[in-house]
Amino acid sequence: MKIVLLLTGKTTEEYIIKGIEDYSARIRKFSAFEMVILRDLKNTGSMPPATQKEKEGERIMEFFAPGDYIILLDERGTQYRSIELAGWLEERLMSQVKRIVFVTGGPWGFSDGVRDRADMSLSLSRLTFSHQLVRLLFLEQLYRAFTIIRGVPYHHE
Repeated sequence: MKIVLLLTGKTTEEYIIKGIEDYSARIRKFSAFEMVILRDLKNTGSMPPATQKEKEGERIMEFFAPGDYIILLDERGTQYRSIELAGWLEERLMSQVKRIVFVTGGPWGFSDGVRDRADMSLSLSRLTFSHQLVRLLFLEQLYRAFTIIRGVPYHHE
């Protein structure tokens, strides 16, 4: 099984980039993992938010393959404690799914089409974080979930 983190837009903060690289390398010790960055839309300054959201949604939808298990990283999604996330991930890893795709949206969120295609939404917090910071927070939690599943010392409960 492969895990993909599909990102909208670039990460520009150097300290976040370093953290992302670190946790991505750690995750790859447990699972096939890939980050895919969709290029930014052009000329969004004069584009209404609804149009921007739809255009980003079209790009996101092009990436999905039949049979993908799609999880949106969204503040309105299901919240888990780290140990619960690990249990949920372990169940997915034992399923027949070939690819789990976690998706971060753009500044205006997800289009209706992307929401309809998703299998679930996952919230890291009820707080709102920048899209760059969400990447790092999510990767740390994904790594933490793998350490819980494999019994590697990292998580303390």
